[in-house]
Amino acid sequence: MKRAIGFEMAARMLQRSDPLSSLKGEPALLESIRAAFGEPLSPVQVVDRIINDVRARGDQAVRDYTRIISGIEVTAIEVPTTEIAGASRKIDPVLVDALQLAASRIRSFHETCSLRPGTCFVDAELGRKTVPLQRVGLYVPGGRYAYPSSVLMSAIPAKVAGVEEIVVATPPNPQGMVSPATLCASDIAGVDRVFAMGGAQAIAALAFGTAAVPRVDKICGPGNVFVTLAKKMVFGSVAIDSLAGPSEVLIIADDTASPEYCAADILAQAEHDPQAAVALITDSVALADRVEDEVARQWETLDNRDGLQDALDRGVIAVVDSIDDAVRLCNEFAPEHLEVMVTRPHDYLDAIRNAGCICLGTDSPVVMGDYIDGPSHVLPTGGSARFSSVLGVEDFLKHSSISQLSSATMSRLGPAAAVIARAEGLEAHARAVERRL
Repeated sequence: MKRAIGFEMAARMLQRSDPLSSLKGEPALLESIRAAFGEPLSPVQVVDRIINDVRARGDQAVRDYTRIISGIEVTAIEVPTTEIAGASRKIDPVLVDALQLAASRIRSFHETCSLRPGTCFVDAELGRKTVPLQRVGLYVPGGRYAYPSSVLMSAIPAKVAGVEEIVVATPPNPQGMVSPATLCASDIAGVDRVFAMGGAQAIAALAFGTAAVPRVDKICGPGNVFVTLAKKMVFGSVAIDSLAGPSEVLIIADDTASPEYCAADILAQAEHDPQAAVALITDSVALADRVEDEVARQWETLDNRDGLQDALDRGVIAVVDSIDDAVRLCNEFAPEHLEVMVTRPHDYLDAIRNAGCICLGTDSPVVMGDYIDGPSHVLPTGGSARFSSVLGVEDFLKHSSISQLSSATMSRLGPAAAVIARAEGLEAHARAVERRL
């Protein structure tokens, strides 16, 4: 990990590149595209081709691209409901119990801390009607590994919001099947349908619909470069949650923090993605030294340590003058995950403005939020925590304004409306008001 001394140097080292720059494609990715498609294409060209083809040929295009890109033959895209219902019998009962516990905590959190559907009137004439989206599509990464936690974290808020139909799309494994753990989580969360499809073809199918796949109102969930590009391209035809980038953790710690815990949390985040951003900001040189040593020591004990090295090489340990400076850096960086390991972490909560999730104290590591805390782990990345929020019930609701003015209100407000309309050159607007006066 790189070392920064002082606020200015730390701020420079924490600067991100363009969050979409990775979408241009690395050499290995471009070579894999050439091998799959038989010609040199950019990721943007690949996704554009897939989206247009899925719109034109529907289910057959989804199957074709699953074979071309992944080498997997999938006959039936949709997973039968009987397979979903029976998935819990194919996995360890301890995992089933853990998923059910996580689901109960996630459901309880979102039921307590959320907006609800309904009609709210400000007065007798003005109000707002809130209704859930009718159908949402949740993209759950899969294939090599299963991510049942991602199902729970997205589907349960949608269910609490009252979404009528929840659809999951997830890549099949090399045998053409969806992981039983993912199916079990889907059953626990109340997902209605599961489709064995991934990549840009899955996003296109959800956005535009096919014979087998229903068109959805919104697509949520992270994915690889092709999924992110596809979400960007279909936005407008369908709502999306965000353009997810590499995962991030920023740890603010003072000399009371445990170097062991800090190092463990840095390594855990580096495990997400070679592009993951990991950083520690402290006012203690001694802690910085000990964390750096502890990261190296724990790294040696991991079987998958080579996969963490790229993220660690880009990681930053910064020493600043005060924890207040660390909070200022946090607000500039706007991390996806923030851990505050200081003597009185709650004292800094009001000053923290930009962070996807805020983990206060020693026993609130990001990993607990990844799986079982309760709030969703679908969080803003790439600095978008400056203007975006953690996924919640409100992301699956939409609002309509309600206006039912009385004659008296029309008489009182109408002349002003007509004046504004004429100032904008809209004579018919003004007359539509004046006919009622």
